[in-house]
Amino acid sequence: MSRIQTSVTRLLGVRSPIVAAPMAGASTVRLALEASRGGGFGFTAAGYGDAQMLHSDLQVARTVSSVEMRHGLPIGVGFLGWQLDQQPSALDMLRTVRNSDVQAVWFAFGKDLGRWINHVRELDSHADDGRKTIIFVQVNSLREALVAVHEWKVDVLVAQGIESGGHGNGSAPSTFTLVSSILSALPHSGPPVLAAGGLANGTHAAAYLTLGCAGAVFGTRFLLTPESLYTDAQKAALISAGPESTVRTMAFDQARGTLGWPNGVDGRAIRNETVADVEAGVDMQEVKKKFQEAVNGGDPTRMLVWAGEGVHLMREIKGAKVLVEEIHSEMVLALESAGLLVQHD
Repeated sequence: MSRIQTSVTRLLGVRSPIVAAPMAGASTVRLALEASRGGGFGFTAAGYGDAQMLHSDLQVARTVSSVEMRHGLPIGVGFLGWQLDQQPSALDMLRTVRNSDVQAVWFAFGKDLGRWINHVRELDSHADDGRKTIIFVQVNSLREALVAVHEWKVDVLVAQGIESGGHGNGSAPSTFTLVSSILSALPHSGPPVLAAGGLANGTHAAAYLTLGCAGAVFGTRFLLTPESLYTDAQKAALISAGPESTVRTMAFDQARGTLGWPNGVDGRAIRNETVADVEAGVDMQEVKKKFQEAVNGGDPTRMLVWAGEGVHLMREIKGAKVLVEEIHSEMVLALESAGLLVQHD
């Protein structure tokens, strides 16, 4: 497998600048490990869990990991900032990550992410192994990016555009515009910037590398793996989705009671009857009842299926390791082809 060298591959010690995003309710340590086995870097999601759940997951990861652990456990853990703010065991969760030798953490959607970043750095400073936890922060605007770089001194910026599946800021620009704005505002010595939102294949990722990104984050594409927690019905809905199947909405958070997101945040998912009912003003108790029945019965006409705008380009279920290798090969081919466009007289 050809190696693609960028600032993020050097930072993480990996062969490919492909990152599997942390997705609450979908990512698993197995998915993360398989993505890392494929040469990229995988994240699992702490999501709505607690310290005990996270400890159990990471113990499993350490037991089954078949990837070289020179730099720590070769995966990352993603945290929702607003959930940490409400979680009594938040500090224990961060200690669990540090004590499990997890290589990286990812923070998103919080009113005070700097607080949690400082806690991670304090844990690093009190450890005697000299290892530094790599800190990823997801941003949806240039303003957030500048705060993350200049105030929090983060190690990696994830620039998430409006096309992204799952949660994001509903007023975010396109991924291309956001990435361009961030790259033009940062010095060359700034942290690696990863593109996230709407990516479906290696050609997309290669385009962002030529723009100046150090790598690319894939979310929806990793939902279509045996290692994700998505059900067969949810995966079937992804495979059958068209180019206009997704919508940004808070309907599913209302239906399942996962409220508390920062102002301006909503989520992109497959449009279905749950969204239609909320938009039509159907009584919320009725919406919740029908939603839960759909979840219990595996009914895709009402269940939640997060998906980015590139979902219509995804038509197969493949293992996360194989998927990383495939996307990487597509990236290499696209970059080599782009190089042939330049001719010197």
